[in-house]
Amino acid sequence: MIDLNHIDDLARRLGSLLPPGVREGREEMQQNFKAVLQSGLAKLDLVTREEFEVQRAVLLRTREKLDELQRTVAELEAQLGQSAPPQH
Repeated sequence: MIDLNHIDDLARRLGSLLPPGVREGREEMQQNFKAVLQSGLAKLDLVTREEFEVQRAVLLRTREKLDELQRTVAELEAQLGQSAPPQH
């Protein structure tokens, strides 16, 4: 979830960048900035840091298991190679 305080802060910063002639409508512009930012961020396929870390841990465990399985297969292939009679 996106922290709305960050969006509010960014909208205020954008409002402060407006030229002096437009500042009368600054509050309305800040609300428009906030709405546009929220809409744009909602369209992105974002995950929380917690969800990211969970998936990262799953991927790490999967990679470790794959490495282990590859070693096991290599050992089994080596054993089969040693015990197989020569082929003509």
